[in-house]
Amino acid sequence: MKTGLTINELAAEIMRQKDRKEDYIVSTPNLRMETCGSDMLLRILDEDGNDRIEPLDVGPNAHRQIATHLSIPTKYYAKMQEENPELLSVNVNSWFMRSETQRMLRVLDGRARAFLSNRYKRLDHYQIAEAVLPVIGQMPDVRFESCQITEDRMYIKAVNPRLQAEVTPGDIVQAGLIISNSEVGLGSVTIQPLVYRLVCKNGMVVNDAATKKNHVGRTNSADENFLLYSAETLEADDKAFLLKVRDTVSAAVDEAKFSMVVDLMREAKAAPMNTADVPGLVQLASRDFGITEREQAGVLQHLIEGNDLTLYGLSNAVTRFSQDVESYDRATALEGIGYNILSMPAKQWNRMNLMAA
Repeated sequence: MKTGLTINELAAEIMRQKDRKEDYIVSTPNLRMETCGSDMLLRILDEDGNDRIEPLDVGPNAHRQIATHLSIPTKYYAKMQEENPELLSVNVNSWFMRSETQRMLRVLDGRARAFLSNRYKRLDHYQIAEAVLPVIGQMPDVRFESCQITEDRMYIKAVNPRLQAEVTPGDIVQAGLIISNSEVGLGSVTIQPLVYRLVCKNGMVVNDAATKKNHVGRTNSADENFLLYSAETLEADDKAFLLKVRDTVSAAVDEAKFSMVVDLMREAKAAPMNTADVPGLVQLASRDFGITEREQAGVLQHLIEGNDLTLYGLSNAVTRFSQDVESYDRATALEGIGYNILSMPAKQWNRMNLMAA
């Protein structure tokens, strides 16, 4: 599992961001994008053309979401941004004037980090943390294995060492859970079981047992509220959902689900790999499960180093490689891909072995 923040570091960063966030409901004709050297700035204007707030830097998520909203192809948008930012500002401002819609602009540390629908329901990191951390803290001997806040998401990964099993003698796995949330429109609040392998500190995210909550709610109007304060009271359905989150966290480290995954691991350990073309089989698995060509070499290296040429060894090679990638978001995605490989149907695994013969 990729090293991240400690739980105390996570809590401190959550509270820092809570105090630095601002959310605005804005009409697109009142937005202007301008160049400042090699950077782009976003201005929010009043009816007289004056700045309502200081001009904002624009983060990568906001750029992508602006491109999508204005139906500008993302590759063309990126090309203009890199090679001709003045042309980009002309294009964006022209479509801002024509679109006549209201959007939610999420701001942190003077930077536009998301450009979202005005129906986007804010379920922020501090709200999720307030709901789940007391529940996790009540689990005896619980261990916060890794936490992080990235541009895209917050992650809390905890392990319950009291619930463990041996896949093979000496290969011990423990039950845990992962909680993730995006404040910038890149995913729902998600709670999933996690299996932690002690021998190499691998984490495997169980993708088919998730509880999710989408960020969709009532429409917010700029006429009602230009600035939406972060401390705005949650609506009744949000409160009900956060109560459900607490219950789900309590049930996430479930013995029956954990036993099912351990059984899958044992079955995978008994599913040998066709060794006639190991690199070819890794390539086939990578194609089917979304591992990039650049990542394949690292997966193959860990597969060989692990000296376990079985389906179990392949899934572990992927989760072990997740510790090597720079992006915490991608590392977590690879932990989920490891489980998808582990739990693939026998027919699919047999087909891969035949193709690699």
